[in-house]
Amino acid sequence: MMQSRSSFFRRLTLATLMSAGTCGSLQAETALETRHPGAVAFVQTMVNDHQFDAAQVEQWLDQADYQQSIIDAITRPAESKPWHQYRPIFMTERRLRDGLTFWDEHQAVLDQVSEKYGVPQEIMVAIIGVETSYGRITGSYRVLDALATLAFHYPRRSKFFTKELAQFMLLVGEEDLDINTVKGSYAGAMGYGQFIPSSYRYYAVDFNGDGKRNLWSPEQDAIASVAHYFHKHGWKPGEPVAFPSSAKSSARIIDKPPLKPAYSLVQLEEWGYEIPTQLDAQTPATLIALQQTSGIEYWIGLDNFYVISRYNHSALYSMAVHQLSQQLREAYDAR
Repeated sequence: MMQSRSSFFRRLTLATLMSAGTCGSLQAETALETRHPGAVAFVQTMVNDHQFDAAQVEQWLDQADYQQSIIDAITRPAESKPWHQYRPIFMTERRLRDGLTFWDEHQAVLDQVSEKYGVPQEIMVAIIGVETSYGRITGSYRVLDALATLAFHYPRRSKFFTKELAQFMLLVGEEDLDINTVKGSYAGAMGYGQFIPSSYRYYAVDFNGDGKRNLWSPEQDAIASVAHYFHKHGWKPGEPVAFPSSAKSSARIIDKPPLKPAYSLVQLEEWGYEIPTQLDAQTPATLIALQQTSGIEYWIGLDNFYVISRYNHSALYSMAVHQLSQQLREAYDAR
């Protein structure tokens, strides 16, 4: 049966419009992929795995700007410096002074948090001091830009930061954040304690009971979240972190000792390293070798030293936090 001319043209028009829509969608995807290689696959992952609206994710990514300075920063981290250059970055008179002021201002919260999670107050204060100078430097990059830049333009760690970008988009919905205004570090870390999105989602806590986990202000949530992070990573209340050591001239050279305690204290002693006598000889430990201008400074790291390193996987970072915490505790008690 011959179809009417009007029916034919209606179907032709519909097909043309559908074709134009498909073409427009493809053009938009091509533009997005050119701007951020790998973005189209990321959009599909967010749709499939997290039930996001594709248009929303595309819009966010289209608003994300590539920042060369982020690539520059991540390729020259402070942790690549030798200890004698790294330590002075964090062990300063100002950081000590500001740390004591922060401790005084938040004494009540620190008391409550330490009691709840078993983490010493000086450790919480030291972490916030090392990370952001007590909230003075929380990061100037838009987190969206930082994570998109590293996810789509830094192949070496693309897999990790692609996951963090997904976590950030989930976090935005959960905490009602403005994705275009949230700022953080070049690696997308946020707030006083510099939590990356996955850590924010899994470890941040609402300590002041206002229904939100706010890592910026007021500071109660940020302080408690740091302690909760350490608690969840196995902090052992009342146990030491690390001890200074020395090596005999015949000491065995340990190439790249692991951050996680892998030796017993007695084993390290047999290899020629001085060990703390007040601990059980079978206590798990690791060796920390710090490059000074005049040679190597040795320390023995224990389980709590490893817990600090879960915040930043660096022996230098963990030692800076430990030494700052000890400096803070001594100054606090001496007043």
